[in-house]
Amino acid sequence: MSSPRRTTANLSIPHLREAIHSLESKMASLLSERDLLESRLEQAVRMQSPVQRLPNDLLASIFSIAVMDEEEEDSITLSNMMLVCQYWRDVAVKSPMLWTRVVMGTHHSTDRAILKLDRSKTAPLRICLDFSPRMEHGTVSTESIVTAMDLVRPAIWRWKTFHLIVPSRPQAHAALSRCKEQAPQLEVLSVCVSHSMQEDHYSKPPLPLFERTTPRLRSSSFTSFNFSWDPALLSNLRVLKLGGYWNGFSPAVDVILKTLRACPLLEELVLRNMSDVDPESCTTLTPEVPDYDDHVLARVSDTRAIQLPKLRKASFYYSGNLRTRTIINLLAFPALERVELCYLDNVSPILEALRRQSLTVLPLRHLRIESCFFSELRFARLLQRLSSLTSLELVDVEDVTSNLMRNLAAPPVSQTWACPKLTTLSVEGCTSLEWETLRSIVESRLPPHSRAFPRQLLPHQPHSQPVISMSGASPSTSSSSASAAAAASTHHRQAMSSSSSSSSASAFAASAHILARQPSVPVLSSASLAMGRPVRLESVDLTRCHQISKEMVQWLRMYVADVKCESVKSVWGEPSLS
Repeated sequence: MSSPRRTTANLSIPHLREAIHSLESKMASLLSERDLLESRLEQAVRMQSPVQRLPNDLLASIFSIAVMDEEEEDSITLSNMMLVCQYWRDVAVKSPMLWTRVVMGTHHSTDRAILKLDRSKTAPLRICLDFSPRMEHGTVSTESIVTAMDLVRPAIWRWKTFHLIVPSRPQAHAALSRCKEQAPQLEVLSVCVSHSMQEDHYSKPPLPLFERTTPRLRSSSFTSFNFSWDPALLSNLRVLKLGGYWNGFSPAVDVILKTLRACPLLEELVLRNMSDVDPESCTTLTPEVPDYDDHVLARVSDTRAIQLPKLRKASFYYSGNLRTRTIINLLAFPALERVELCYLDNVSPILEALRRQSLTVLPLRHLRIESCFFSELRFARLLQRLSSLTSLELVDVEDVTSNLMRNLAAPPVSQTWACPKLTTLSVEGCTSLEWETLRSIVESRLPPHSRAFPRQLLPHQPHSQPVISMSGASPSTSSSSASAAAAASTHHRQAMSSSSSSSSASAFAASAHILARQPSVPVLSSASLAMGRPVRLESVDLTRCHQISKEMVQWLRMYVADVKCESVKSVWGEPSLS
């Protein structure tokens, strides 16, 4: 047995404290080793994920698809991807395509632009210099614009798109005077002068731009920019947009026609906000009726027809009535799908030119006419030729009357449907259109359904005579459906007359046949059914059509998916109709 003294010595306070400290050191070392093993285990498990096994090039391509599809210059997606892990951040930093959008301006960081220019390496750049005038930033100095141009000028050889927005023409000329090098990769060029109404006769255009070497230029957009109509910037284009030219700066008709002849593969043409040509420099197609405005065209040096086989969109917005009708009459556009005519006064000659084109081929899908007037007969003749039209927008057009719009309803037996593929109809601000005409258009284009729309007997037919239903049912079925519908309608009217709780709105709707389920159009014959029925209307815009009441809109929403109209405020100021 050990002695009591030796046992007491082993249980001394310093010895016990030393033993505890030794154990704590071992525990700390084991915990550190455990944490290290856990981190290694987590990394090993993470590496088993398919995302972590992707090669850097493939991961960078995925990043490019996610970032470049967005329109924002500083994409939140890119910032979030760089915060996932250090590996993803390194891949993003070393991917030049993610840093090719360079934006500089009054509210964009210059340091950020410099960083992107460095990280983009030799990738094609998308440059945007946005110095549009803003009240909160005060005036824009020419020095800041020139400084921004000096930063991006050394990379002109890899510009892919270039957009410049400045307040005045002298500032645009000062900025573009730096563009003296060739731009072999430039595809899109856009110059916009915000103050287009100013007159500046002293600044000279900075010519030649890019040494007239832009072999890949396919889209040019100029707003109030004076470049003396250099043909090097207006040749072999796919998209041409011109706007904001007034008085002496507006392009002559010969200039535009020469440009169109130099762009045989043009796909989109936009002319906006231009002073019209001088009426004194016009000629007439028929000398015997010189006072007839439809035959007056601008005098041009070359009257040959211009073939534009790939033109799909043409937009004319306050581009001058004489200029527009002259250009349209000299164009051949067999692939045109979208036309916009806005603020052009009389567009009857343009509608006639579209009809002449439709005699061969015209796959027009969208037609918009705003604040213009035209011949009702010519427009009706054009609608009969637009078998591919899906969207018709008539905004603030006084000539949109019920007599004209009846062409979109059920045609006579000897005629075909006008615009059978029409799905979107906009009559915004057209207050001359009557409700019954709009109702007949909607009802006649509904799909045939004998239960929802039971057929009624015509007034001139005896009760024993069968009626052909729109669903193709047998005569006996149609007769029984008509009898059931008549009985249901009689019972419904008796119930409404006997009910004391019916509202005045419902009484008005019943008297006006707004909520009636029976179509007001005549019964179609079998010959018309064989020709095919039109598609159902999906959208109707009745904004600023004050003749359409709330009950009428509610009826339309039962059969049209999207009905747009102005909101009507209730007594307490809350919107009750949207």
